[in-house]
Amino acid sequence: MKRLHVHISVADLDQSVTFYSTLFGTDPDRHEPDYAKWMLDDPGVNFAISARGGTPGLNHLGLQVDSDADLAAIEQRLAAAGETVVGQTAAQCCYAKGDKSWSQDPQGIAWETFHTHGEIEVFGTDGVPEAATAKPDGPGCCA
Repeated sequence: MKRLHVHISVADLDQSVTFYSTLFGTDPDRHEPDYAKWMLDDPGVNFAISARGGTPGLNHLGLQVDSDADLAAIEQRLAAAGETVVGQTAAQCCYAKGDKSWSQDPQGIAWETFHTHGEIEVFGTDGVPEAATAKPDGPGCCA
């Protein structure tokens, strides 16, 4: 199953957790002092929020896939269309580890395609590679 991934930077995590828990009708699947994530089946979305000093609003969008083959297929489609694709293997970001690739849509929104291999105990600092963003201070890993 592929899931749409939405990551929003928030000013007040507790207030936002309350709002999104009410909206989705469930508590987050993962809740840390600076991060929360809901893995929803209806709609199929990996929805994350973080309070890590970034400007509140959309941080990045993405697609979570179930296999490295799915990840490679999306990377190949983007590359064939002439898009810049920057891969990361064994990345550690947002309390998870996995392989991912980054690209950017025509509006400059960072898109992360990723296959998660497991969770980690710290937030992780692997962010958007500079080559994948037109902004030198791009969104970073859920920054």
